[in-house]
Amino acid sequence: MLNTSKLLRLYHQLFEAYGPQYWWPAESPFEVVVGAVLTQNTAWSNVERAIANLKAANLIHLSVMHDQKLEVIAELIYPSGYYNVKAKRLKNVCAWLVDHGGLENFEKLPTSEIRHELLDVNGVGPETADDILLYALGRPVFVIDNYTRRLMRRLAWIDPNLGYETMRSAFESRLAPEPAIYNEYHALIVRHAKQKCTVKPDCLHCQVEYQL
Repeated sequence: MLNTSKLLRLYHQLFEAYGPQYWWPAESPFEVVVGAVLTQNTAWSNVERAIANLKAANLIHLSVMHDQKLEVIAELIYPSGYYNVKAKRLKNVCAWLVDHGGLENFEKLPTSEIRHELLDVNGVGPETADDILLYALGRPVFVIDNYTRRLMRRLAWIDPNLGYETMRSAFESRLAPEPAIYNEYHALIVRHAKQKCTVKPDCLHCQVEYQL
């Protein structure tokens, strides 16, 4: 059963085992947005290669990417996979941001309103929207991904087959709305799932104790 005490203990155990993750690795909020779109259905190493290409072409700027040709973006983000689809999604997000005057104009809008609009952008699903909200805009939303589901299944704390919104609410209703904690917690779960709580878990030598 998921509860606040268990979640906080797990957080502190993960932090003790791995330390701060300094996530999201980006030089600007807009780069976070780009990474959130590119990371769909691919490994982060592939995203890094695609972002390096975009940086080399000086495209990690909203106005520049917004005005760039679709085929140019697609070629540059080839390493991220599904490059034609993702190029269109990047252009869609750029158009949405330009219509709103850029990321800085969201400061006074409530999180629920921004999230609703983000989900209306073609190609932006809940996980991508929440990546943008948490890591680019610093809003208290807990990102749910396959790593989180895997860990919850192993701990038997919550049904991993729950819908995205239900699982997100389960976390947010049990944790204080602190973006810094949500940021670090999600990053630690990703680190743990990649390093120990893998598809074939290395539980025997895991530094994170599960007697929670």
